[in-house]
Amino acid sequence: MARAQGARAQMALAFETTYGTPPASGYTQMPFASATLGAEQPLLNSELLGYGRDPLPPIKDAVTSDGDVVVPIDAQAFGVWLKAAFGAPTTAGSAAPYTHEFQSGAWTLPSMSIETGMPEVPRYAMYSGCVLDQLSWQMQRSGLLTATARLVAQGESVGTATSAGTPATLDLQRFGHFNGAITRNGTALGNVVSAEITYANNLDRIETIRADGRIDGADPSIAALTGRIEVRFADQTLVTQAIDGDPCEMEFAYVLPSGESFTFTVHAVYLPRPRIEISGPQGVQATFDWQAARDATAGRMCTATLINSIEAY
Repeated sequence: MARAQGARAQMALAFETTYGTPPASGYTQMPFASATLGAEQPLLNSELLGYGRDPLPPIKDAVTSDGDVVVPIDAQAFGVWLKAAFGAPTTAGSAAPYTHEFQSGAWTLPSMSIETGMPEVPRYAMYSGCVLDQLSWQMQRSGLLTATARLVAQGESVGTATSAGTPATLDLQRFGHFNGAITRNGTALGNVVSAEITYANNLDRIETIRADGRIDGADPSIAALTGRIEVRFADQTLVTQAIDGDPCEMEFAYVLPSGESFTFTVHAVYLPRPRIEISGPQGVQATFDWQAARDATAGRMCTATLINSIEAY
């Protein structure tokens, strides 16, 4: 009997025309490092009395379909997750390289159907009505560069054969931490030890009463863009900004030698006043848990720009 192994796992994704209805074709094979996407249905203990010390059978509770997918930040496939987070981009260019600009603030978000497959069993689980709730990643000096996409799905359908057909493939051109840089108001920000970025759509699950136990949808509410930067304390620039309460523009960028790039621009970053601690003889570090807001000039909170050879998302 074959046993399922993560090394042979597959993931295919397609955007839906109708929420909760998996498309018949148009799937793309997606690279991923791990996935907790799944459906679960807990059991409720019986509260009834009068039948002795042994409990009565439990009752099934509501079904919840959600989870995280850890994906590489690359020049092509990551655009799919950016589209899920912000909506369809504005694409410029008549030939490669193309520039895809994703903007925050969209009132509606596209839904996806995602199939995870374990061919050894076989088990193919199709998650329809997937909407991206949160996208987060870290910047640091070394290690593998990945992002975590948190999803809310409408439901799960499990079969013994794939429903995605033969998915299209994308060229994997991964960015690394070595390709990263951070700027503040157009000037390189030095002494940064690490950074975290989290964009959340703060989805509102529409949990209505249905015979199939699924939700009716997941609507985006007020978005949030937060993060953390840890810096070696070398000057008062960031502390002065925090005390004054003025925003700055921060840009988190990755560029490959071949020309592909990913730039995430936060137009109005507000810094809290940090505690400056001296914990020993080593260098002093300061941590800023920043928040972003809508910038009046840009008309939005953030912009994600992806330059690659993909003509359209």
